[in-house]
Amino acid sequence: MILGQVLENIELRSELAPELAVREVAGIEYDSRKSGKDYLFFAFAGSRVDGRRFAQDAIDKGAAAVVSELPKPADFSGAWIEVAHGRRALAAAARNFYARPDERVLFTGITGTNGKTTTSYLIDSILRGAGKITGLIGTIEYRLAGEVLPAVNTTPESLDVLRFASQLERKGGTRLIMEVSSHALALGRVFGISFHTAVFTNLTRDHLDFHHTMDEYAAAKALLFRSPKWAVLNADDPASKAMRGSGREIWYGIEAGDLRAENIVSGFEGLRFDLVFEGARQPVRSALNGRINVMNILAATGAGLSYGLALDAIAQGVEDLQAVPGRFERVDAGQPFLVVVDYAHTDDALRNVIQVARDLTRGRVITLFGCGGDRDRTKRPLMGMAAGELSDYVVLTSDNPRSEDPLDIMNDAMVGLRRFDTPHAAEPDRAKAIRIAIGQARPGDVVLLAGKGHETYQVLRDRTIHFDDRETARSVLESLGYGELK
Repeated sequence: MILGQVLENIELRSELAPELAVREVAGIEYDSRKSGKDYLFFAFAGSRVDGRRFAQDAIDKGAAAVVSELPKPADFSGAWIEVAHGRRALAAAARNFYARPDERVLFTGITGTNGKTTTSYLIDSILRGAGKITGLIGTIEYRLAGEVLPAVNTTPESLDVLRFASQLERKGGTRLIMEVSSHALALGRVFGISFHTAVFTNLTRDHLDFHHTMDEYAAAKALLFRSPKWAVLNADDPASKAMRGSGREIWYGIEAGDLRAENIVSGFEGLRFDLVFEGARQPVRSALNGRINVMNILAATGAGLSYGLALDAIAQGVEDLQAVPGRFERVDAGQPFLVVVDYAHTDDALRNVIQVARDLTRGRVITLFGCGGDRDRTKRPLMGMAAGELSDYVVLTSDNPRSEDPLDIMNDAMVGLRRFDTPHAAEPDRAKAIRIAIGQARPGDVVLLAGKGHETYQVLRDRTIHFDDRETARSVLESLGYGELK
């Protein structure tokens, strides 16, 4: 494909030279390390690094030109194409280069504060159960027609998304499910991509270090709902009204909606309830736990309905999904109490998961949690309040402190925790804290290790270390003499 075709319908700040317009483009990249001969390199102004620093490296490797919304550096030698908006230009260029795969592979995007990952796994299970070859882009991992790949970002750049969709199409895939974060929407990472179905889970306080206000946060989420064919919206969350667009709508909920859950039974074995839609009723069973997963199942059901699937086929897809990594994931060594790991890292998510634990036991709920560094500080006392109000014992520890002092982060959370008389301990060493939490457990209790979920690392000030709550919990249980690990 020639450069003029790659840049079709992109707003340029100056006319493309005729000899440049006909130059062949072999690929597109925004990472100069991956750029090569006849590539088109996009240079972004990042929050930490200015991509223009690497523009000459790309040219030296044979790149055809550099595209940026910024002026070229004084010492740059090569073809420089200035555009009105860098990330929008990248999205449009990638869509042109890969021949608009989103017109043939049907995209489902899931956005919301909590529940995106579980909902995406449920939709993937439903569609695969219906015989579709799928792709999945999300927080935990990417899946390409059955092949599991490591996740780089929850929502990667538009180039990566469209390249992934093109690869999926070549493997016979027809459905792509992806988590779409508010950051990605605000930054234009999915700009111009066509979505068949957009799903909204909920909106609670998070990411205000980036969005500043809840209105800005909601407005970012709403960008996903401008033009999908179908919108699946949470009737129990008032924020859904801001997500309405031009597409057909399915409203789901427990309290309201055209798609509802009735006769809900929740226990150690999972969930049982009836899906009710347009006069039809379908029993459904799931290995997942708690009211929040009823909502996730309803959201996924709405997506299945948008693709014309029958309720019984959807129910089978739901039942086929046995677990989601790091989402109320059990660590079982034969101990007489339950140990679970969950990704909950907002006050609303923490409240939800503690309530799930509470519903499952007549014993105590022992909650371990921490807060991330270099992130929204205002949610830290709220998380402390959630843990203190709903738990019987709390262990406050470190999460991913990043550049902050772990003790400063813990002190912020302690302000909320101390509003209650809940017994608690504070230990910044997360491994030691997990030992304290499990050491408190008695038969029938639930030990909840919250915050990191599926993550296998901990980000410190000067390095990233291997750390997995599940591995640490298993090691502690083994040291306490419990049986063969499962």
